Amino acid sequence: MDLHLKIWRQKDRQSEGKLVNYDLTELNPHMSFLEMLDTLNEKLILEGDEPVEFDHDCREGICGQCGMMINGIAHGPLKQTTTCQLHLRSFKDGETILIEPFRAEAFPVKKDLKVDRSAFDRIISSGGFVSINTGQAPDATAIAVTHQTAEEAFDAAACIGCGACVATCKNASAALFTSAKITHMVSLPQGKEERSERVLNMVRQMDAEHFGHCSNTEACEVECPQGISVLSIARMNYEYNRALFFKKK
Repeated sequence: MDLHLKIWRQKDRQSEGKLVNYDLTELNPHMSFLEMLDTLNEKLILEGDEPVEFDHDCREGICGQCGMMINGIAHGPLKQTTTCQLHLRSFKDGETILIEPFRAEAFPVKKDLKVDRSAFDRIISSGGFVSINTGQAPDATAIAVTHQTAEEAFDAAACIGCGACVATCKNASAALFTSAKITHMVSLPQGKEERSERVLNMVRQMDAEHFGHCSNTEACEVECPQGISVLSIARMNYEYNRALFFKKK
Protein backbone atom coordinates (compact mmCIF):
# COMPACT_ATOMS: atom_id res chain seq x y z
CA MET A 1 0.00 0.00 0.00
CA ASP A 2 1.02 3.64 -0.52
CA LEU A 3 0.70 6.44 2.03
CA HIS A 4 1.17 10.19 1.98
CA LEU A 5 2.44 11.48 5.34
CA LYS A 6 2.28 15.00 6.74
CA ILE A 7 4.65 14.98 9.74
CA TRP A 8 5.44 17.73 12.22
CA ARG A 9 9.15 18.58 12.13
CA GLN A 10 10.71 20.80 14.80
CA LYS A 11 14.42 21.10 15.61
CA ASP A 12 13.96 21.89 19.33
CA ARG A 13 11.49 23.55 21.67
CA GLN A 14 12.81 27.04 20.83
CA SER A 15 12.50 26.61 17.06
CA GLU A 16 9.39 27.00 14.94
CA GLY A 17 8.00 23.78 13.55
CA LYS A 18 6.21 22.93 10.33
CA LEU A 19 4.48 20.08 8.57
CA VAL A 20 6.63 18.25 6.01
CA ASN A 21 5.26 15.94 3.31
CA TYR A 22 6.60 12.43 2.73
CA ASP A 23 5.48 9.62 0.42
CA LEU A 24 5.96 5.92 1.11
CA THR A 25 5.19 3.17 -1.38
CA GLU A 26 4.86 -0.63 -1.31
CA LEU A 27 4.17 -0.78 2.42
CA ASN A 28 2.94 -4.00 3.98
CA PRO A 29 -0.52 -3.40 5.53
CA HIS A 30 0.45 -5.71 8.39
CA MET A 31 3.27 -3.38 9.45
CA SER A 32 2.80 -1.53 12.71
CA PHE A 33 2.57 2.26 12.62
CA LEU A 34 6.01 2.57 14.23
CA GLU A 35 7.50 0.13 11.72
CA MET A 36 6.18 2.41 9.02
CA LEU A 37 8.01 5.34 10.68
CA ASP A 38 11.13 3.15 10.89
CA THR A 39 10.84 2.55 7.15
CA LEU A 40 10.54 6.28 6.55
CA ASN A 41 13.60 6.98 8.69
CA GLU A 42 15.67 4.37 6.83
CA LYS A 43 14.68 6.10 3.60
CA LEU A 44 15.57 9.54 4.98
CA ILE A 45 18.98 8.37 6.24
CA LEU A 46 19.82 6.81 2.86
CA GLU A 47 18.87 10.12 1.22
CA GLY A 48 21.09 12.06 3.63
CA ASP A 49 18.19 13.66 5.50
CA GLU A 50 17.61 13.77 9.26
CA PRO A 51 15.28 11.03 10.56
CA VAL A 52 12.03 11.82 12.37
CA GLU A 53 12.40 11.74 16.16
CA PHE A 54 9.67 9.88 18.05
CA ASP A 55 9.38 8.16 21.44
CA HIS A 56 9.13 4.38 21.66
CA ASP A 57 10.32 1.58 23.90
CA CYS A 58 8.47 -1.69 24.51
CA ARG A 59 6.27 -1.60 21.37
CA GLU A 60 3.82 -3.83 23.25
CA GLY A 61 1.34 -1.21 24.49
CA ILE A 62 2.76 -1.26 28.02
CA CYS A 63 5.32 1.52 28.52
CA GLY A 64 3.30 4.51 27.25
CA GLN A 65 6.23 6.08 25.40
CA CYS A 66 4.91 6.06 21.84
CA GLY A 67 2.15 8.65 22.04
CA MET A 68 1.44 10.93 19.07
CA MET A 69 -1.55 12.53 17.38
CA ILE A 70 -2.65 10.65 14.26
CA ASN A 71 -5.20 12.49 12.12
CA GLY A 72 -6.06 14.56 15.17
CA ILE A 73 -6.67 11.56 17.44
CA ALA A 74 -4.38 10.52 20.29
CA HIS A 75 -2.81 7.16 19.31
CA GLY A 76 -4.91 6.94 16.14
CA PRO A 77 -8.33 5.63 15.06
CA LEU A 78 -8.53 2.39 17.06
CA LYS A 79 -10.04 2.65 20.54
CA GLN A 80 -8.02 1.48 23.57
CA THR A 81 -4.97 0.98 21.37
CA THR A 82 -1.54 2.57 21.70
CA THR A 83 0.34 3.90 18.67
CA CYS A 84 2.73 0.94 18.69
CA GLN A 85 -0.19 -1.52 18.53
CA LEU A 86 -1.76 0.31 15.57
CA HIS A 87 -1.24 -1.29 12.15
CA LEU A 88 -1.43 0.07 8.64
CA ARG A 89 -4.45 -2.11 7.86
CA SER A 90 -6.42 0.51 9.82
CA PHE A 91 -5.79 2.97 6.97
CA LYS A 92 -6.71 3.03 3.30
CA ASP A 93 -4.30 2.66 0.40
CA GLY A 94 -3.28 6.12 -0.79
CA GLU A 95 -4.56 7.84 2.36
CA THR A 96 -2.99 11.02 3.72
CA ILE A 97 -2.04 10.73 7.40
CA LEU A 98 -1.37 13.75 9.61
CA ILE A 99 1.13 12.98 12.39
CA GLU A 100 1.79 15.49 15.16
CA PRO A 101 3.18 15.46 18.72
CA PHE A 102 0.97 15.63 21.80
CA ARG A 103 0.09 19.30 22.34
CA ALA A 104 0.09 20.81 25.85
CA GLU A 105 1.94 23.57 27.66
CA ALA A 106 3.13 20.97 30.16
CA PHE A 107 4.39 18.74 27.30
CA PRO A 108 6.91 20.94 25.44
CA VAL A 109 8.19 19.54 22.15
CA LYS A 110 11.78 18.32 22.43
CA LYS A 111 12.14 17.44 18.75
CA ASP A 112 9.69 16.46 16.00
CA LEU A 113 7.18 14.05 17.58
CA LYS A 114 9.09 13.71 20.84
CA VAL A 115 7.72 15.63 23.85
CA ASP A 116 8.88 16.14 27.43
CA ARG A 117 6.46 14.32 29.75
CA SER A 118 8.57 14.65 32.89
CA ALA A 119 5.72 16.64 34.46
CA PHE A 120 4.03 13.28 35.04
CA ASP A 121 7.10 12.02 36.91
CA ARG A 122 7.03 15.05 39.19
CA ILE A 123 3.34 14.50 39.97
CA ILE A 124 4.05 10.90 40.92
CA SER A 125 7.07 11.90 43.03
CA SER A 126 4.99 14.46 44.89
CA GLY A 127 2.75 11.64 46.09
CA GLY A 128 5.48 10.57 48.49
CA PHE A 129 5.76 7.07 49.87
CA VAL A 130 3.73 4.31 51.48
CA SER A 131 4.65 3.63 55.10
CA ILE A 132 4.70 -0.16 55.12
CA ASN A 133 7.33 -2.45 56.53
CA THR A 134 9.97 -3.47 54.01
CA GLY A 135 11.82 -6.74 53.82
CA GLN A 136 10.37 -10.16 53.15
CA ALA A 137 7.10 -10.19 51.22
CA PRO A 138 4.10 -10.61 53.55
CA ASP A 139 1.73 -13.54 53.21
CA ALA A 140 -0.83 -12.97 50.48
CA THR A 141 -3.71 -13.30 52.96
CA ALA A 142 -2.17 -11.12 55.70
CA ILE A 143 -4.22 -8.08 54.68
CA ALA A 144 -7.80 -8.73 53.64
CA VAL A 145 -8.78 -7.04 50.35
CA THR A 146 -12.10 -7.78 48.69
CA HIS A 147 -12.18 -8.86 45.06
CA GLN A 148 -14.09 -5.73 44.03
CA THR A 149 -11.56 -3.46 45.75
CA ALA A 150 -8.66 -5.30 44.15
CA GLU A 151 -10.28 -4.96 40.71
CA GLU A 152 -10.88 -1.22 41.22
CA ALA A 153 -7.27 -0.69 42.30
CA PHE A 154 -5.96 -2.75 39.37
CA ASP A 155 -8.12 -0.85 36.86
CA ALA A 156 -6.64 2.45 38.08
CA ALA A 157 -3.13 1.02 38.19
CA ALA A 158 -3.43 0.07 34.50
CA CYS A 159 -2.63 3.70 33.57
CA ILE A 160 0.59 3.68 31.51
CA GLY A 161 1.19 7.44 31.72
CA CYS A 162 1.21 7.97 27.97
CA GLY A 163 -0.39 11.43 28.12
CA ALA A 164 -3.22 10.77 25.66
CA CYS A 165 -5.70 12.13 28.21
CA VAL A 166 -3.83 15.45 28.30
CA ALA A 167 -3.40 15.63 24.53
CA THR A 168 -7.06 15.00 23.76
CA CYS A 169 -8.45 17.30 26.47
CA LYS A 170 -9.39 20.79 25.24
CA ASN A 171 -8.00 22.15 28.52
CA ALA A 172 -4.89 19.89 28.54
CA SER A 173 -5.97 18.55 31.92
CA ALA A 174 -4.01 15.82 33.69
CA ALA A 175 -6.94 14.99 35.97
CA LEU A 176 -7.40 11.43 34.63
CA PHE A 177 -3.71 10.55 34.99
CA THR A 178 -3.39 12.04 38.48
CA SER A 179 -6.68 10.58 39.70
CA ALA A 180 -5.72 7.10 38.45
CA LYS A 181 -2.57 7.18 40.57
CA ILE A 182 -4.47 8.49 43.59
CA THR A 183 -7.34 5.98 43.19
CA HIS A 184 -4.91 3.09 42.83
CA MET A 185 -3.21 3.90 46.13
CA VAL A 186 -6.22 4.93 48.22
CA SER A 187 -8.20 1.83 47.23
CA LEU A 188 -5.78 -0.46 49.04
CA PRO A 189 -5.12 -0.65 52.81
CA GLN A 190 -1.42 0.10 52.32
CA GLY A 191 -2.19 3.46 50.73
CA LYS A 192 -4.67 4.83 53.24
CA GLU A 193 -2.20 6.06 55.85
CA GLU A 194 -0.92 8.95 53.70
CA ARG A 195 -4.13 9.42 51.69
CA SER A 196 -4.75 13.05 52.70
CA GLU A 197 -1.19 14.27 52.29
CA ARG A 198 -0.83 12.39 49.00
CA VAL A 199 -3.89 13.85 47.27
CA LEU A 200 -3.13 17.41 48.40
CA ASN A 201 0.47 17.20 47.20
CA MET A 202 -0.32 15.56 43.88
CA VAL A 203 -3.11 17.99 42.98
CA ARG A 204 -0.87 20.91 44.01
CA GLN A 205 1.93 19.60 41.78
CA MET A 206 -0.49 19.02 38.90
CA ASP A 207 -1.51 22.68 39.08
CA ALA A 208 2.12 23.79 39.35
CA GLU A 209 2.91 21.99 36.08
CA HIS A 210 0.36 24.23 34.28
CA PHE A 211 -2.05 21.52 33.28
CA GLY A 212 -5.57 22.78 32.64
CA HIS A 213 -8.66 22.15 34.73
CA CYS A 214 -11.10 19.31 34.13
CA SER A 215 -14.41 20.45 32.64
CA ASN A 216 -16.00 16.97 32.49
CA THR A 217 -16.08 16.49 28.72
CA GLU A 218 -14.85 12.91 29.33
CA ALA A 219 -12.74 12.98 26.16
CA CYS A 220 -9.87 11.62 28.26
CA GLU A 221 -11.68 8.35 28.95
CA VAL A 222 -12.61 7.99 25.27
CA GLU A 223 -9.00 8.28 24.08
CA CYS A 224 -7.30 6.47 26.97
CA PRO A 225 -5.68 3.30 25.57
CA GLN A 226 -6.29 1.54 28.90
CA GLY A 227 -9.89 2.68 29.24
CA ILE A 228 -9.34 4.40 32.61
CA SER A 229 -12.74 5.59 33.86
CA VAL A 230 -13.51 9.22 34.69
CA LEU A 231 -14.91 7.85 37.94
CA SER A 232 -11.29 8.07 39.09
CA ILE A 233 -11.58 11.86 38.76
CA ALA A 234 -14.68 11.80 40.96
CA ARG A 235 -12.73 9.75 43.52
CA MET A 236 -9.85 12.24 43.41
CA ASN A 237 -12.24 15.15 43.99
CA TYR A 238 -13.77 13.32 46.95
CA GLU A 239 -10.36 12.56 48.44
CA TYR A 240 -9.23 16.17 47.91
CA ASN A 241 -12.27 17.66 49.64
CA ARG A 242 -12.00 15.09 52.42
CA ALA A 243 -8.36 16.02 52.98
CA LEU A 244 -9.20 19.72 53.12
CA PHE A 245 -12.00 19.06 55.61
CA PHE A 246 -9.83 17.11 58.04
CA LYS A 247 -6.96 19.57 57.60
CA LYS A 248 -9.18 22.41 58.85
CA LYS A 249 -10.36 20.48 61.94
